[in-house]
Amino acid sequence: MQETPLCLRVGHILPYTMSDSNRTEFSNPSTFILLGIPGLEAAHIWISIPFCAMYAIAVLGNFTILFIVKTEQSLHKPMFYFLCMLAISDLVMSTSTIPKMLSIFWFNSREISFSACLTQMYFVHSFSGMESGILVAMAFDRYVAICHPLRHSTILTNSVVAKIGLAVVLRSGILALPYPFLARRWPYCRTNNIPHFYCQHIAVVKLACTDIRISSYYGLFDLLFVIGIDGFFMAVSYTLILRAIFHLPTKDARLKTFGTCISHLCAISALYVPDVFSSLMFRFGHNVPLHVLVLISGVYHMMPPVLHPIIYGARTRQIRGRLLRLFTHKDT
Repeated sequence: MQETPLCLRVGHILPYTMSDSNRTEFSNPSTFILLGIPGLEAAHIWISIPFCAMYAIAVLGNFTILFIVKTEQSLHKPMFYFLCMLAISDLVMSTSTIPKMLSIFWFNSREISFSACLTQMYFVHSFSGMESGILVAMAFDRYVAICHPLRHSTILTNSVVAKIGLAVVLRSGILALPYPFLARRWPYCRTNNIPHFYCQHIAVVKLACTDIRISSYYGLFDLLFVIGIDGFFMAVSYTLILRAIFHLPTKDARLKTFGTCISHLCAISALYVPDVFSSLMFRFGHNVPLHVLVLISGVYHMMPPVLHPIIYGARTRQIRGRLLRLFTHKDT
């Protein structure tokens, strides 16, 4: 049988033939098949238990944050508005992937339409970038609160907070657009089986029968651009914050002021550490078993939504106090 030209993929080259799968059949696939965690199908039910528990914690925790900020008038401040934005992005980020994952594990519901797949891809990348942008806004809030406390209310007005939020949404939405756009234009002639529990960008485009370096390079550019720009602004903010803290007269004052930044620093770690690790492993971890990469991706999707409400609930005095009053009132 005569072979068609080699099918190029980032990092390796695989030959394909017309008998592998009718090329026209998958050129514009109507559906994809999500395989869940390849190689661990027998353990899907057991794997679903911790993910279901984490998703429940994430939903309950983030809705609790939203409820407390909405009902507590004293929390209607820029810091808590940004926290609400973070909670909403965490809810959308986790809900865009985890329910589908659980339906695969529990009901073997593996099919996803091509349009739904691209929509899911867009939401994941858009809200992942949104979380990063919100953390930059929260760093700016900490800078103003510590370095210019008397001008905080005049600098960060409701109008300014709304404009910052709109800028974060627009930036992340625009940067995420090329992912589904590029994925839609590639021909898919090998298979429509995605070795993942959601339509992860690189996992989808690797099914294409063409050179996908543009998609791969754009994904790497987006990762480095967002982390680079956001990391730079956060580094500048914290450099100025630390300089202001070191000028405080007493050790107790320095520790108390720095303590107001601990929650934000923990939130940054909860987002960036698994994000960078997961992205780099998927692009360069060619010798890592596939099921390990998929599990890492699952943990990345759940860590920020689970940890953010816990971090801010435990570390933020106003939220902790409101929770205690809520439970005390119920007990009485």
